[in-house]
Amino acid sequence: MSFSNAGEDRPDTTRPHGSALPYLTQYEEQGAWVVVVHGAFDANSVALLASALQDAAVTHETVVVDAAPMTFGDSSVLNALLHFHQGHRLRVARPAPQFLRVLEMTGADMALDVRPTVQDAVGL
Repeated sequence: MSFSNAGEDRPDTTRPHGSALPYLTQYEEQGAWVVVVHGAFDANSVALLASALQDAAVTHETVVVDAAPMTFGDSSVLNALLHFHQGHRLRVARPAPQFLRVLEMTGADMALDVRPTVQDAVGL
């Protein structure tokens, strides 16, 4: 499977073929690293996201989480984002309606840098 952005195919290296489990796709865009979150993430799967964020921060100053394809994100996802945000430049792009509601209800939308598009999030 591949993720297409700006006409380029991006390989999906974090999802087993045929898997219904949550997975990530990742790519570089304008000097930022974009982590696309697919599916439902919770305490059982948040380590995958946290690890990807930490790995991205080693080589990129700005890390963008594209949350549009995330069908569910609970407090463990929110905690991982807030924790990572404390020491790194993190932007959350296109949060899905369910996760946007979590961000708004907790006030995390005021703490995190939430952007309407990935393009806006990667713009430095």
